[in-house]
Amino acid sequence: MLIQYFIVLKLKHTKVISFKLFNELLVIYFRNIIQIELILRKLSLTTYKMRILATLVLFALVFVIANEVYAQNKRLQRAYETYEAGEYYEAIDIFKDAYQKITDKKEKVRITFHIAECYRKIDDPNHAAMWYGKVVKKNYEDPAATLYYADMLKMLGDYEEAKLQYQNYKELVPGDQKAADGVLSCDLALEWIEFPNGYVVEEMKFFNSKMSDYSPTYAREDYRQIYFTSTREETFGKKEHGGTGQNFADIFESTMDRKGKWSSPIPLSEDINTEGEEGTPYITLDYSKMYFTRCMTSKNKTMGCQIYFAERKGEDWDKPESLDLLEDSIVAAHPAISPDGLTLYFVSDMDGSIKDQNGKSSKDIWKVTRESESEEWSEPVNLGNQINTSGNELFPYVHADGTLYFSSNGRIGMGGLDIFKAKSIPGGNWEIENMRYPINSSADDFGICFETRREAGFLSSSRKGKVDDIYMFMLPPLKFSITGIVRNENTNDPIEGATVKSISSDGVTLEAKTTGDGAFKFMLKPGTDYVFLASKEGFLKGKERETTKGKETSSEFSATIYLPPIDKVIRIENIFFDFASADLRPESTVSLDKLVETLNDNPNVVIELGSHTDNRGNDDFNLDLSERRAKAVVDYLIMKGINTERLVSKGYGENQPKVVDKRDHESYPFLPEGQVLNATYINSIKDEDLQELAHFLNRRTEFKVLRTDYVGQ
Repeated sequence: MLIQYFIVLKLKHTKVISFKLFNELLVIYFRNIIQIELILRKLSLTTYKMRILATLVLFALVFVIANEVYAQNKRLQRAYETYEAGEYYEAIDIFKDAYQKITDKKEKVRITFHIAECYRKIDDPNHAAMWYGKVVKKNYEDPAATLYYADMLKMLGDYEEAKLQYQNYKELVPGDQKAADGVLSCDLALEWIEFPNGYVVEEMKFFNSKMSDYSPTYAREDYRQIYFTSTREETFGKKEHGGTGQNFADIFESTMDRKGKWSSPIPLSEDINTEGEEGTPYITLDYSKMYFTRCMTSKNKTMGCQIYFAERKGEDWDKPESLDLLEDSIVAAHPAISPDGLTLYFVSDMDGSIKDQNGKSSKDIWKVTRESESEEWSEPVNLGNQINTSGNELFPYVHADGTLYFSSNGRIGMGGLDIFKAKSIPGGNWEIENMRYPINSSADDFGICFETRREAGFLSSSRKGKVDDIYMFMLPPLKFSITGIVRNENTNDPIEGATVKSISSDGVTLEAKTTGDGAFKFMLKPGTDYVFLASKEGFLKGKERETTKGKETSSEFSATIYLPPIDKVIRIENIFFDFASADLRPESTVSLDKLVETLNDNPNVVIELGSHTDNRGNDDFNLDLSERRAKAVVDYLIMKGINTERLVSKGYGENQPKVVDKRDHESYPFLPEGQVLNATYINSIKDEDLQELAHFLNRRTEFKVLRTDYVGQ
């Protein structure tokens, strides 16, 4: 009983009392006492001495085991305490050490999950995915493991496997929208990569170090100086951050010389940077004031962050002051000021933020306002669920035009944090769009800043590895052009020497002559409507339209302008009537409206509208039907505003069979060019479908120019 007493005493002393553990130690005792006695018998000891010695040996054995169990529990307790304090980087090694010592399978899986969580929270999707994969294979009780596994696979760009895991999560939690959103995100990411939005993104290797570099902002009006956040070796704080494994961040600056070369980044003065953590600088539009985040940190203790403010003093800054927006223990970070200086956006997870699936407040974007720069800031207001989600919304930025940019991992996106663009619209609402690829990637993308007058700037991304780096981006000017051909509508031959006018909606008119192959070309402007009007002596004018409005990528358009010859009969394509009727079918209006346009472009011509039938049926009926059909076309043109004096209708019945021209032959090679489609020829065609096609060509509506000297009244 001495051993039992010691065990209980030891467990009470260490405050790790467990009946399960106690029973395990008893089993060890009774299992091993017999073995020890057998060994001692070989030493020829008396039963009494043997019992005493065996007890002492086992006492020592159990003492060692109890101490080891105690150490394991202390180690595990320390791991969870470190994790809860946000010291994720440090917690990883403690969890891994505990994992090696723990024998309980259920506890090992729980530890595995927390190791994966640590890697996720220090933005290491590679290792996180590996550890989540182990958890998922063990059918861990928390379905969030499958969701996070899918998220990490998506961040690694493995979209197909990520989709599979999102579908697995849907089976585990059917009512959670995150599963469907995850699948949609993967599909859209693949589409955006295939069809990028035209931005050019390049790594700024000169700014970047082996540590994290992020959240750039322009510090001068000429865009030749930037500030950014970095954890590189030159920071003031030399202690390692338990949450990231890197130095505490500081604000650095780099300046471009006249040759376009950036200087080596150096930290700002000790008035700005401290042994704590400073970052996410934001400079006002007039470059006279700077807002930034300062966080004081302590070992295994969660400390708050506050937004600080400094005014420029020559080439340096006055001593910064805290805005004291929130209590010291609450996080207020990532400041962004509106162009008028009266609205300050920031990030916090204080009470009133949207809760995540575990009931924990997510990081939301908040704002404070003031009536003038001399007044105090208002109480914080959450931007609401149009901007904020149950995920994290971070790194707000306000463009000079008032557009809000921010990053989020709670919206449909390509991977981790994606950059979003939000425009305020009437009614207090927001119009939000994903910036897509290549601004966004499968990794974290955040901390964007823009030049005022062009679509260019810097952003932060972890797309190339474990750490964050700074990238340059720009949207090259859109380039548009049109290449066209002017053709004879009757023969389809190109027309050389035709005059083509480009008439744009901004009032600019340009002119060109077609080359030997009938070609012309114009450069076009973005966001503009165009009319291209072609003319040549002996032809009616023709035109085509094009627009660059709404086009987000550079494009080269093509067009063909057909000119009807004045001395030839021109067939009007796609004019349809009901059977044995003169009622125009609705689909005829497209061609007739184009004829209206031709007549308006050529106001001096008088035309004859002729209608023809095929050779089947009664001659008198066909003649009457064709006259009524020709009149129906004329009536439509008059209804559209064409003066009746410019129009003559005539029905030809079956008296003028179609003569196959070059264009007809190209479309229907079985018809010889020059062939008259009379009854004899059509009846000689053996194939009934081809015979019907010949009849169709005879049933036609045509126009020809009678005069070119009409003068309207």
